[in-house]
Amino acid sequence: MAETWRELSPSLSAEGCCIFGLDYGRQGGVDEGNLMERPEGADIVESAQQLSTFIDRVRTATGTPQVDVVGHSQGGVVTRQYLRFLGGADHSNSSLNKVHTVVTLGATNHGTSFGDVQTLGAIAHALGVPVTTLAGVAVGPSYIQQMVGSPFLQLLNAAGDTDPGIDYTVVASRSDTVSTPPENTFLTAGPWATVHNIWLQDGCGTNTADHGQLTTDPRAVYIIQRALDPAYGDRNPAPC
Repeated sequence: MAETWRELSPSLSAEGCCIFGLDYGRQGGVDEGNLMERPEGADIVESAQQLSTFIDRVRTATGTPQVDVVGHSQGGVVTRQYLRFLGGADHSNSSLNKVHTVVTLGATNHGTSFGDVQTLGAIAHALGVPVTTLAGVAVGPSYIQQMVGSPFLQLLNAAGDTDPGIDYTVVASRSDTVSTPPENTFLTAGPWATVHNIWLQDGCGTNTADHGQLTTDPRAVYIIQRALDPAYGDRNPAPC
């Protein structure tokens, strides 16, 4: 988390925000996969449970009823899993939601082909090479869960992309070669939710930030700031 948010954290702190971050999904083993114990490698359901515990700790420590969440890549679907299935959003009374605003950056909301990896894996599988199984054991089930058409994503998106009362800002880059195709990240607003789908290149066609740079690129940081504080754009020009 220290590397991922090295630019955004001080930028938000300078605006008076209290910043909390966590590493999740490191657990691994022969049975559950993720032998390399990579961050974000574990089952996304387990990672969302970790996020749930963490957000409750933040709410207790700060005394605030709601938090805003910024998630990069898998962080977007971990957040959405928490909202839908673990109490982050109260479906009977949205005023009781634990989250107010969600910002996602290159999130795998509707799955990714990881560039050409999924296609190559399908070819290898057809030839009898259990690539998917081996990948799950080595780097974790979350890798497979984020692929286009996975059972996890089918369940997550079955009732629509959004939860009531949440304000979503979804950022994509046309230069993203990891969360592919990048437009798969965009969400469709359901009842009583708002969605702002934004291309990083909108208004700045020369921007070439890739997947990893979405957390450090000045324009991406500006979009995040504006999503969390709409008045930020009145005080600061958009960088390009």
